[in-house]
Amino acid sequence: MFAVEPELSPVISGGAPGPHPFRAWEPALFRILKTEVLDGAITVGKDESFDYAKRLAKEEGIFAGISTGAALAAVAKKLPEIPEGATVLTFNYDTGERYLSIEGLY
Repeated sequence: MFAVEPELSPVISGGAPGPHPFRAWEPALFRILKTEVLDGAITVGKDESFDYAKRLAKEEGIFAGISTGAALAAVAKKLPEIPEGATVLTFNYDTGERYLSIEGLY
């Protein structure tokens, strides 16, 4: 099980919190995260997150937000390490409607 976090605020990975475009990720939330159950954390950048959110909308017809794009970008980073035939679970956190005003996303 892997956590996904913004590369500009890699708190789980031991880095310093910082400003980032992912609205749902706040350092305060990670104080309650039980990191001992994680196999690691995957850092994802803004451009990767935006690209995967756009691809999801275009290729699959699923209109999702930046966090979902980040989760998909993280899965893409791990795919080379995942055995063929394995099951991968990720989450679609919200709809893309609230992100229409974000420059460069949609």
